[in-house]
Amino acid sequence: MNVLMIEDNESVCEMMQMFFVNEGWEVTFKYDGQTGIDAFLEDSQNWDMIILDLNLPEVDGMVVARKIREVSSTVPLVMLTARDSESDQVIGLEIGADDYVTKPFSPLTLIARIKALHRRSDLRSTATTKEVSKNDTEFDVKTAHFQMNTKTREAYLNGAEIVDLTPKEFDLLYTLANKPRQVFSREKLLELVWDYQYFGDERTVDAHIKKLRQKIEKIGPQVIQTVWGVGYKFDDSGVE
Repeated sequence: MNVLMIEDNESVCEMMQMFFVNEGWEVTFKYDGQTGIDAFLEDSQNWDMIILDLNLPEVDGMVVARKIREVSSTVPLVMLTARDSESDQVIGLEIGADDYVTKPFSPLTLIARIKALHRRSDLRSTATTKEVSKNDTEFDVKTAHFQMNTKTREAYLNGAEIVDLTPKEFDLLYTLANKPRQVFSREKLLELVWDYQYFGDERTVDAHIKKLRQKIEKIGPQVIQTVWGVGYKFDDSGVE
């Protein structure tokens, strides 16, 4: 993997460099928000993973995350935050972070979360998504109104593509749509989509569901339903 870590604490960077080298990953460190943005924009297709601190000099991490998502909806993004505020974490997820880790953190925990995120992110195939006609694809999920292809990372509702899905949003949609009308608890979605236990951090799921619904509603009716007191389900039976 080629990792861009934007973190102003050089001691944290030095510590993480040992772990990145041990994994055989290439890593570039930037120590403020503006140089982080510049490094990303210099070759936005170059990065397999972004590790981003929220508390940065020059440009705040929230702004950096927005700039990254304006250019790429697919590059995996993990936020580091010393902020223990639930609202900050939810805002970070709503901006487009796929995961977050609260400081102080264990390097092994961060590495494990990076690996879990990377396992579910086929970045190289997304680069060729637009080269594949939807008429020539075989869909992994297909209902009367919805189609999804995991190889091209494309999803369609009534023939219209749901665009700009982040890796986690795509995986979440696939997990739900692959078993229509089955209700998934938040805990189960954390296990299936994030590939590890969040120990009750259910707002991660809610934040991703909110963003996913917004993108679906741009092209058609809502197909992700809330089952109060239980969780969420995919149901397109009422779509016309």
